[in-house]
Amino acid sequence: MRKQILLIYTGGTIGMIHSREGYSPASGLQALIDAKIPPIIAVDMPRYDLLEYADPLDSSDMQPPDWQTIALDIHQRYQDYDGFVVLHGTDTMAYTTSALSFMLQGLGKPVIVTGSQIPLTELRNDAQTNLVTAFELASAHPIPEVCLYFNDHLLRGNRAIKQRATGFEAFTSPNYPELADVGIYIALNRSAILPAPEKTNFSFPDYRHHQVRVLNLYPGIQADVVNAVCKPPCRALILRTYGVGNGPASDKSLLKALEAANKAGIVIISVTQCASGGVTSNAYASGSRLAATGMISAKDMTLEAAFTKLHHLCASGCSAEEMKSLLPKSFAGEVSP
Repeated sequence: MRKQILLIYTGGTIGMIHSREGYSPASGLQALIDAKIPPIIAVDMPRYDLLEYADPLDSSDMQPPDWQTIALDIHQRYQDYDGFVVLHGTDTMAYTTSALSFMLQGLGKPVIVTGSQIPLTELRNDAQTNLVTAFELASAHPIPEVCLYFNDHLLRGNRAIKQRATGFEAFTSPNYPELADVGIYIALNRSAILPAPEKTNFSFPDYRHHQVRVLNLYPGIQADVVNAVCKPPCRALILRTYGVGNGPASDKSLLKALEAANKAGIVIISVTQCASGGVTSNAYASGSRLAATGMISAKDMTLEAAFTKLHHLCASGCSAEEMKSLLPKSFAGEVSP
């Protein structure tokens, strides 16, 4: 029996058309698929229903409540489909896949998020292959987690980052192996895939409060910058530190600002600015001094995973101490033991 898939079209390059300002989101995806997917391919695709959002978005316009809309649409239709494919723009795709993994914990069916670097409307594009392969992954393989698929790479959604602004090799997973070898055949890397859960643990707290901030360290950063970003309603600050968690530890005013924020109940976590690796705060004296302000390590979490995880914990009503306790723990495979 052919599997039944729900295709959710949120927008993104895959369905864009030319406008005077450049590529712009457009409605009418079904007509585009009918025109661009050859019948000889379409006949072997799984059966699917299309849920097209009324106002498709460029993913640079995606906000945390939009992540929740996608998650709720999957939740409300969870029993009706064997798998889900979400079409999304590439710019914030890794944020969305991370956020979905926290709202859809205990997922027992594939959720494959994909898109393209060139619209399906163009003669030469990567959209057709990404879409068709995403359908195949969602319908024919036991993958009980949120994944990001792009250009023959199947990645855990909360381990992925966008590495290139142009080119088809847009995404990578620097700290975790790929979930499949996608070539002529699709061979799952079963040891890397989350085990099938006993039950779902979906959770949809209110994502509208925007209580998480991100701040890059840079040479010459001043304490007043920290003070400014930590003003209410901030409850959590991600500090993107150098290397394995280092920073300007000789700047006493900066350290005092971080310490004051911590004492005020703001959770401060250290995420490396590097594309791969993680934070080991006690490797250098400078990292140890930063950690002494109350900052905790995100270990090998990506920025996107740390940001969305903090959003989820804040929205769930966790206290600062609860967040500090829960952040290092894996919810959906986003951090290594």
